[in-house]
Amino acid sequence: MTDERDPSSTIAVSVVYATASIQDAVTVTLAPGATVADAIAASGLPRDYAMPTAAIEAAIGGKRVSPRTRVVDGDRVDVLRALVADPKSARIRRAGEHALPRATRRKKRDA
Repeated sequence: MTDERDPSSTIAVSVVYATASIQDAVTVTLAPGATVADAIAASGLPRDYAMPTAAIEAAIGGKRVSPRTRVVDGDRVDVLRALVADPKSARIRRAGEHALPRATRRKKRDA
């Protein structure tokens, strides 16, 4: 465990950003008590990929976290991207493109 009063102690945190064409992971060294926002800023990813820092959302361990959440040694901070399309609308659009043929009613047979 690190001592927050010891200025020589540090923590290592991985910051990851991924898209369909980009997979970038940066390990940063921070002072104990650093936040998710500190880790993302230290990674340089917002600058490298022209991300608006005010709108960045992140997750640790697959759970969305606040930029003010403190990170601990060994954390992996995933930088989340905004949704390009509403998932429900996209599903409805795809279903309409590949619609199934309509069923036809059979005529009743005489007994």
